[in-house]
Amino acid sequence: DDDDFLVPSTGRVRKRGAILDDENSLDTGSLKLGQDRFGDDDDAGSTMAPEAAPSMPLRPVYEGPMPTPPQKAFQPGSTPAHLTHRFMMWNSVGIVRGYNDEQDNAIDVEFHDTAVHHAMHLTNSLGHTMADLSQEAVLLACPGTEELASKLQCLHFSSWDTNKEWLVDLPSGEDVKALCLGQGWAAVATSALMLRLFSIGGLQRELFSLPGPVVCMSGHGEQLLIVYHRATGFDGEQALGVQLLQLSHKKRQLISGEPLPLSRRSYLSWLGFTAEGTPCCVDSDGVVRMLNRSLGNTWTPVCNTRETCKSKSDHYWVVGVHENPQQLRCIPCKGSRYPPTLPRPAVAILPFKLPLCQTTTEKGQMEEQFWRSILFHNHHSFLSSSGYEVDEESQSRSQKEQQELLMKMFALSCKLDREFRCVELADLMTQNAVTLAIRYASRSRRLALAQRLSQIALEKSNQVQEDEAEEQDYSSVRQTSGFGQTEPTAARFRQTEAEEELGEEEEEEGGETEEAAEPRKRSNPFAKEPGSPVRPSPTPVSKAGRANPFKVAGSGKTTSSSGQPRGTNILDNMTSSRKSATLSGPAGRQNKTPILKPLAPRAKSKNQSTLFQMTGTKTTHQKTQENPEPAADQQKQADVPPPTSPAENTENKRPKTGFQLWLEENRKSILADNPDLDESDVIKEAMGQFRTLTADERLSWTERAKGQTGEVAEMKKRKRTEGGVENEGTEDDENNAKKKKPLDATSKLSAFAFSKD
Repeated sequence: DDDDFLVPSTGRVRKRGAILDDENSLDTGSLKLGQDRFGDDDDAGSTMAPEAAPSMPLRPVYEGPMPTPPQKAFQPGSTPAHLTHRFMMWNSVGIVRGYNDEQDNAIDVEFHDTAVHHAMHLTNSLGHTMADLSQEAVLLACPGTEELASKLQCLHFSSWDTNKEWLVDLPSGEDVKALCLGQGWAAVATSALMLRLFSIGGLQRELFSLPGPVVCMSGHGEQLLIVYHRATGFDGEQALGVQLLQLSHKKRQLISGEPLPLSRRSYLSWLGFTAEGTPCCVDSDGVVRMLNRSLGNTWTPVCNTRETCKSKSDHYWVVGVHENPQQLRCIPCKGSRYPPTLPRPAVAILPFKLPLCQTTTEKGQMEEQFWRSILFHNHHSFLSSSGYEVDEESQSRSQKEQQELLMKMFALSCKLDREFRCVELADLMTQNAVTLAIRYASRSRRLALAQRLSQIALEKSNQVQEDEAEEQDYSSVRQTSGFGQTEPTAARFRQTEAEEELGEEEEEEGGETEEAAEPRKRSNPFAKEPGSPVRPSPTPVSKAGRANPFKVAGSGKTTSSSGQPRGTNILDNMTSSRKSATLSGPAGRQNKTPILKPLAPRAKSKNQSTLFQMTGTKTTHQKTQENPEPAADQQKQADVPPPTSPAENTENKRPKTGFQLWLEENRKSILADNPDLDESDVIKEAMGQFRTLTADERLSWTERAKGQTGEVAEMKKRKRTEGGVENEGTEDDENNAKKKKPLDATSKLSAFAFSKD
């Protein structure tokens, strides 16, 4: 039939719309003209448009910044909860995986170090969605329902008893939003803006209210880091606040509600601590920030993971941060933000880099390395202040690295004729590094720069002396010594150190490698016990003007004045050099040197265990070599402990400095020019004048000192090791005959009947 075929119509389509007109429909044109459907325009009340305009004004439209939806709470180191196979936690201790499918609902716990604990397989009957893992326990939590309360479960696998699990129900209507573990404690943030603390054994501890809804938490040792919403953000920004608590015996709040900096239009994606205990955070743009404790608890960007991504859809999932060595441990994710559970993802290590300017230049690279080294070694001071042990080797290595970078930048600035920049770099150097900078400037013919650097070196020397004085005052309370170290003695103590430091610098200039290691041992101002035998000053004497008790007054010795004019008796030289500067004081002490018997100082060294015990016994042994009486000599050798030999060798090396020889010959001229100077000011003035000498002149003084004292020190060293004590000069045969019988008891008893002049 022809009617069954569909033929396109060529006529006009009557109705294009889906809505048909009825009898009461109105034409829009007539409404605009003020007419009704009947065309009656006589009645003004029938018009609608003129009355609608004034009665319904337009609603104003807000064109300002739009509020940002707040970020939901999450667990750092976990993947989203809607995934059937997910990571509930990945940190430096281990991995917690969650499986929620038709076949199984379980949790697997795996440890990186199996010595901590073996792997565990748990049945997730409670529906846990949050987890944390530490060296002590596994913490799990599940949200509440209408019938069941939110639960907190802890598997304390490091417990020594048989009950290794505890469970806590939260109050009705209060759900767990975030949790974390620390050393001996657990923390839970709830939907009621509460933070609850528990002990690792299940004991409820403190609780407090949070200023806003929690975002995430992290724990490390005794530190608890909390991030929450402090306000509503706008234009895609998140307004987050951070709190840092220390849960030690002296609980305190280190950071109280400070804003957490993030990148533009980003959100927080990871929060945690470095392996050394420094807080870190990562935002969605891949910027890693670290807390800078030395700069007022500010956050410094240390890495941008997006710079190493090959595609815009690639991301890095952070699992850990290490400061020593400097490593950012993360998992590369191609085309996603989160890694899959299978196959097991591989961990990549990214380097750190501070976003400084002009890092392509040599200057910018060294500046970035220097400030990154400063930032990544701030944890040493924090750990030491918190009572933890600090790796002194790593600390000294980092300080050496920093000083080497400063010297390289100093040399580069000198080549570019940036002397003002050189002075700025010298302010960041240590005292020894400034000395090297002065030497470099002198060899570069930059005398004005060397003069300014010498002033900086003098200021640093004074600062070191002040710090050491404060440390001595602090440690004097803990000393068990009976010697009262008065202020003049402490001043002499510091002056001797200043002489030794400058002398050691000159020895390094002369190429003496054996003595170059001495300043490294004494660089630490807190290590006082190994440093005390090095100091040759008679510091155990409590009276400031007291003479050397081990000095032998007698003209029978001609060796010191004829054969070896200076440096034979070290204590005599150093004592006389100090006494000659006190002419303006209570005068004449150096001319009235008392002669003390050697038994008195020996009794002190036996009865008192002090910091200067090795120095006292060392000088007693030195007196033994010069004492002409053999009987008393034998008694003193029996009482001298064997560990004093290293101290003696060290003392014999100390006066072999050009600065001391120069000071002995020029002390009178310095006092003549400045008669009002006290002893410490004389040392400072002498140091300043000695530094102004040329390098050749200072080297000549150093060579003279070594030539005068080297042979004598070596000869004394051989005498001590062989155990034979020989007298210099003319000795009578009776004393030599008595020395041949050192074990004779009659000879020992005859010492008490011997009378000395």
